[in-house]
Amino acid sequence: MRAWCIEDQQLQLDTLPDPQPGPEEICVQVKAIGVNRADLLQVLGRYPAPPGTDSRVPGLEYAGVVSAVGERVQQRQVGDAVMGLVPGCAYAEQIVTHEREALTIPEGMDFARAATLPEAFLTAYRALFLEGGLQPGQWCLIRPATAGVGLAATQLAATLGARPIGSSRDPAKLDTANDMGLAAQVREDDTLKQQIESLTGEGVAVILDMVGPDWNALLAALRPEGTLVNIGILGGLSTELNLGALLMKRQTLKSMTMRSQPLENRIRMAQVFNDRLAPLFASGKLLPLPLETFPFSDARAAHEHMAGSDFSGKRVIVVEE
Repeated sequence: MRAWCIEDQQLQLDTLPDPQPGPEEICVQVKAIGVNRADLLQVLGRYPAPPGTDSRVPGLEYAGVVSAVGERVQQRQVGDAVMGLVPGCAYAEQIVTHEREALTIPEGMDFARAATLPEAFLTAYRALFLEGGLQPGQWCLIRPATAGVGLAATQLAATLGARPIGSSRDPAKLDTANDMGLAAQVREDDTLKQQIESLTGEGVAVILDMVGPDWNALLAALRPEGTLVNIGILGGLSTELNLGALLMKRQTLKSMTMRSQPLENRIRMAQVFNDRLAPLFASGKLLPLPLETFPFSDARAAHEHMAGSDFSGKRVIVVEE
């Protein structure tokens, strides 16, 4: 099979042996691959794959067709259209994954659009609702609400009855998120606290933060007993906190990743998607993300686009027949 491998901090197209499924695994003929910032970081040597996953081949998100099944597989069969989130190796024509980790593609959805769903919506749902405890009617801040996870979080919060506020240094970049259900938007500057308080009164209940690291200003916009869930560090690796303010407002800080999880947690999240989110896609209440597509033969162009473009949506690599 063809696969994109990392060599000297560059993507190189190579030929690798076809993977073989274990007893409870399925082999998937990949049709589309969701591009994520973690892929770019892995190529640069800044985000290695978790132990047990081949670090040579990046890629967390796929959509395709089951081409082979292990001897103990019960829930999947050859020909099933599936998608999913894996620890790595999705930049290939075939991947193997546990049968219970795979998600069924909603009926009528093509592979490219399906590849926009797993990482963004699973990450956003877990951060806002499972870790953050967001409830209907509550305000939340999505920081920023411009890329895949932010757009998915906006849809989820609005669809499930919460009130999402999107942030950006440039409010013009929030146009797509506005179309997906933002209740309000704020500019990232020194007046963030005042902007949030003018909208909510006492601050938001949950902050989904992909930026860091200036949390003193951010926590000032979080209400007492609110929760900040950190899933990214685009702005830097270190910060200083006023612990007294954190203590007096009884606020909670959480951090999470979707990639570095044991298999049982990944299976649990797949079940969450099937139980809670798949029906919303089937009914049209949730929609795939806007996307730009790139051919598998030029995966590097997808990385260049993510690194240099302000596009608000997902980049998807489409595997040619």
